[in-house]
Amino acid sequence: MPSNTSAPPAKKKGRRARLLLVLLVLVLVAGVGAGGYWGVSTVRASFPQTTGEIRLDGLSGRVEVKRDALGVPQIYADNEQDLFRAQGYVQAQDRFYEMDVRRHVTAGRLSEMFGEGQVETDSFLRTLGWRRVAQEEYDKVLSAETKKYLQAYAEGVNAYLKDRKPGDVSVEYAALALTNDYAIEPWTPVDSVAWLKAMAWDLRGNMQDEIDRSLLTSRLTPAQIKQLYPEYPYALHQPIVDKGAVDESTGKFDPKGEGDDDLGTGETPGSNPTGSDGSTGSGSSDGSSGSGGSTGSGGSSDGMTSQLAALSEVLDGVPALLGPNGNGIGSNSWVVAGKYTTSGKPLLANDPHLAPQLPSLWYQMGLHCRSVSATCRYDVSGYTFSGMPGVIIGHNDKIAWGLTNLGADVTDLYLEKIGPDGYLVDGKVRPFTVREETIKVAGASDRKITVRSTEHGPLVSDRSSELETVGQKAPVGNAAPDRGTGYGVSLQWTALQPGRSMDAIFAIDRAKDFASFRAAAENFEVPSQNLIYADTEGNIGYQSPGKIPQRAKGDGTLPAPGWDSSYAWKKQYVPFEKLPYEYNPERGYIVTANQAVIDPKNYPDLLTKDWGYGSRSQRINDLIESKTKDGGKISPDDMRTMQTDNRSEIATLLNPLLLKIDIADPHVREAQKLLEGWDYTQEPDSAAAAYFNAVWRNVLKLAFGDKLPKELRAEGDCINVRPADATGPVDEQNKLVRECGQRDADSAQPDGGDRWYEVVRPLLKQEKNEWWTTPGNRTDQATETRDQLLARAMKDARWELTAKLGKDVSTWSWGRLHQLTLKNQTLGTAGPGAVQRLLNRGPWNLGGGEAAVDATGWNAAGGYEVIWVPSMRMVVNVGDWDKSRWVNLTGASGHAFHSHYTDQTDAWAKGELYDWAHGKAAVDAATRDTLVLNP
Repeated sequence: MPSNTSAPPAKKKGRRARLLLVLLVLVLVAGVGAGGYWGVSTVRASFPQTTGEIRLDGLSGRVEVKRDALGVPQIYADNEQDLFRAQGYVQAQDRFYEMDVRRHVTAGRLSEMFGEGQVETDSFLRTLGWRRVAQEEYDKVLSAETKKYLQAYAEGVNAYLKDRKPGDVSVEYAALALTNDYAIEPWTPVDSVAWLKAMAWDLRGNMQDEIDRSLLTSRLTPAQIKQLYPEYPYALHQPIVDKGAVDESTGKFDPKGEGDDDLGTGETPGSNPTGSDGSTGSGSSDGSSGSGGSTGSGGSSDGMTSQLAALSEVLDGVPALLGPNGNGIGSNSWVVAGKYTTSGKPLLANDPHLAPQLPSLWYQMGLHCRSVSATCRYDVSGYTFSGMPGVIIGHNDKIAWGLTNLGADVTDLYLEKIGPDGYLVDGKVRPFTVREETIKVAGASDRKITVRSTEHGPLVSDRSSELETVGQKAPVGNAAPDRGTGYGVSLQWTALQPGRSMDAIFAIDRAKDFASFRAAAENFEVPSQNLIYADTEGNIGYQSPGKIPQRAKGDGTLPAPGWDSSYAWKKQYVPFEKLPYEYNPERGYIVTANQAVIDPKNYPDLLTKDWGYGSRSQRINDLIESKTKDGGKISPDDMRTMQTDNRSEIATLLNPLLLKIDIADPHVREAQKLLEGWDYTQEPDSAAAAYFNAVWRNVLKLAFGDKLPKELRAEGDCINVRPADATGPVDEQNKLVRECGQRDADSAQPDGGDRWYEVVRPLLKQEKNEWWTTPGNRTDQATETRDQLLARAMKDARWELTAKLGKDVSTWSWGRLHQLTLKNQTLGTAGPGAVQRLLNRGPWNLGGGEAAVDATGWNAAGGYEVIWVPSMRMVVNVGDWDKSRWVNLTGASGHAFHSHYTDQTDAWAKGELYDWAHGKAAVDAATRDTLVLNP
């Protein structure tokens, strides 16, 4: 899942636009670094008070905030509203600047903080309308109880802000004051709700794949594109749910696949005949198993390519709140039943893989009613987000749960035939829905934009001049309307409709059994997650919730023709009672790591065509099976060790072939010898892992990257290619042209993830295949076979690492290549090195790798830098809660020079965990500071 916020402004133009701000801040921060009195006093003024007593307006009783040696707070109150009011106060103490930047992202108001460099990003975010949808959820959908909690939380935040100058809240505001008259606004309940929209955006599924498949048509044939998006390997990588089907007589999912829903209670836990959106039907998508989704017979399309490339560039500019969207985003979670554990009770592990951020996306805390009763029901601890009440992942006194991203296809792009009066559907013009938005800009005049929407959703093409027209050759069939000046592109997305996910969070926090857990999960509509479960009675379970559309036609893999109503979504989503789940499966464990949920042979509804490909999940399955065979038991430390497993699955396939290549060059042969006897683990000090990953990167570049269109390749990746309109042989009139990649390196292709494992797997058995062919150059002959290309990749990797790590291969190590630098998310992402050194932390030399269980991911198209991390790790010892363990990526504090800024990172990098106190006695024993909040 939440598989990656104090969100940064846009990555390209916006970062450069902040250069002036960073330069002006240099004097302030340099004062801090040099120990100057003004700088130090400015920084320390924002540090939280963690001892003594404070009066907090609105409280009805005394609240205690107990912090351990890591600064993690545990809050004790006598009623629920006091609990969440105190949560708001405490999170604002530690993380308000992060919260404030985040809410400006979700509202499309970054320009108010960072100036006109953010106008383009704000325009796109206003077009999506996250904040508008969040307001509608709060006004019309969320329960009265949830609103009370949100309001109490907001009151707590505002109590902290009251009478404080911006510089006393965070040092970054003192920096902003040098260039901007920015004033902090009060926190509102909708600010909290809107964050769920941002989270959903980064977990939205296959939208980037949908764009990329369309962009590939400019360079590759349909058959080649299909090879680059292989089917999920069900025979190799088992899905989450290995049994079960929808019972046609009841319209419900039967986890046993035998038409028997009895789980020992006489009924399906948490079942509800009515969906959370009020729907009651049980019909499946009649087009879900078809090959639709194509907008016609297609062919190359310069216009469509230009349009979708521009959209992709706009998406690159939207702040990556959790990380670059794509196959890399994910998480691990698994739960093992007591019959296989040393404790005799379930063990549950979770580690969401997200973009590294400083401070971490996650905030650890506990929320405890002193006496749990019908009027004060919370005794929960775990990980939450700054700016949001409740706990997202963790446990209460009865159950534990974890999340990974389901990856359901919940977005569709539609081509729209537009004109001055509206858009075409079934031969008739329908009017746009139109609204005006005003963007306030620090240091500049306001900007006004017009947002137009069709019945599918907002016209995202309006936000870029390159997106105003589709072009001359859109890949559509003969039945498509006249192109005229082109087509627009609209976005349909489940998160743009009001939902009840905020209700679900509170309900999960107080769930007591699988029935109440599933009832809560029914409202966890957006983003769609894999939920795993365990309880003190020894039960384990899994549920896949979410709003998942049913398409009348098409499969969501390519932009659909908006002018044909047969491609519209059905009014009903897949009913909750049809979504897959498990309860105490016979195998005794459940693994979710973004793999396929269920084999489509046993399931009628289309969840997505673009799963993660299951390398991590299958490795976890294999580790559990190897540990439990012959009566073996799994301990909590075994769970931790599994989380740090760094074996390279692609190496098991490719390395044996590399060792067979006859290498004449003694320097390349020297590197090849590193691979002899290598066990495929990717430790930080491993020279073999460094060389293998460099070879893998160069194999991908030669076989695939150099054949992809510029819109998918990384910026700075330049090659000589035939012009797009070239015919016949290359000659003086038709010579090669220099073409450079256009995509941000973090999201370029081929990224080297496990989709590419599945692309390469069958090709390794084919000595001659068109993908192995590469043109020659000044130093290399053309390749025509697998071994020729592998040899060339081995040579290129040798000289690449010589440049990066030195000539002596004995000094090479994977960690020197594969480094993590934690960057302050606003002032630490660009600008003078002095600022970055003062605000950022690192680098750390890491092991692990892309699609390993220890998913310190990197993008092979962009380099070896760590761009994905296990953003936290936890191992829950169910029932013996105080023996659970956890760690965060950074620390509790968002204040750059606070002792808890990155105090957990060294332990995290080593794969270590800290004790996680939950019970009153354990919390008291761990407490270092106590703050009392009085009415």
